[in-house]
Amino acid sequence: MPSATSPELRNPWRSFLVDVDTQLPRSIEIHCLGGFVAALYYDLPRPTNDLDYIEVVPHDAMATVQQIAGIESVLARKHRVHFQHVGVASLPDSYAERLTELFPARFLRLRLFALDPHDLALSKLTRNSPIDREDVAQLAKAVPLDASLLRDRYRRELRPIIIGDPEQHDRTLEMWIQAYLRS
Repeated sequence: MPSATSPELRNPWRSFLVDVDTQLPRSIEIHCLGGFVAALYYDLPRPTNDLDYIEVVPHDAMATVQQIAGIESVLARKHRVHFQHVGVASLPDSYAERLTELFPARFLRLRLFALDPHDLALSKLTRNSPIDREDVAQLAKAVPLDASLLRDRYRRELRPIIIGDPEQHDRTLEMWIQAYLRS
């Protein structure tokens, strides 16, 4: 689990997020997932140049976020990092109830929230790429992930709404648990 204290924020991310915060016209929340969260909290060794997010609150601020910090933005060219909206993702139904604020009170308008580590692992289930499997293995080591919690959350919150063949995802989850977790 993330600690109660904010993780260390290094450049280019620190200066990029400060610049984003100063350009936002109002307060927003961003629900983050992916390599940025895994690297920040769980020692993912692979660097990332994007901050993946699934949701912006209020929702009508998403276009503003992309204009200020998206891949084609002035800030992205300046800092060589950017925000990346993930349009389709399989997430447990109640993920928002378990979000952790990344840098409380650090920015004036920008509030970043990270997925719970079990939700972060489950967000990688449908794609199941080699990078996703490496990320889950790292989460399993760093957190460590709890196999029964992962199974339960999958069955209750993700499987009923999952994109794709549920039986295939059942097998993938069990493969992950056998390979990376202690049951």
